[in-house]
Amino acid sequence: MAVHESAFYGFQNPVDPRPEELHAWAYNPASVPLQSMPPDWDLLIAGDVLAPTLFELAMDRQCPARRFALHCMYIYAADGVRQNATAQRRRRLKKYVERAEEVGDEPMSIWAHNCRVLMSRPEIFDYAEWIEGGLVRHPRRLGLFG
Repeated sequence: MAVHESAFYGFQNPVDPRPEELHAWAYNPASVPLQSMPPDWDLLIAGDVLAPTLFELAMDRQCPARRFALHCMYIYAADGVRQNATAQRRRRLKKYVERAEEVGDEPMSIWAHNCRVLMSRPEIFDYAEWIEGGLVRHPRRLGLFG
């Protein structure tokens, strides 16, 4: 289990933060508010390098930046079901979904369910829901038929 009390001293490069920087920030998010981050920061960091950190933060109900991490995991998932997503990305996403199903609480269980629905029906992708945070602001389980 990671130590949550690590101090946050800022990002060396906010556009490409290191996992340990993101982790430290997530437990001290008031030190650098999201509003002061680069535009589309969520899109910039929701990739394979930071996905393990984002997933860990989204799984931690004590994390102050949990909703932001969950939002990034929705972006990661949407990117992972694109037609041109790599096989590696698809495998990683499936592992995150399985882990969330096994040990996640309600928000992560909903995320996993919604990922499964999107994997089976990629045509239901909705930018506002997956990329702009609609499913985080208004959590709900998507149905298989719309």
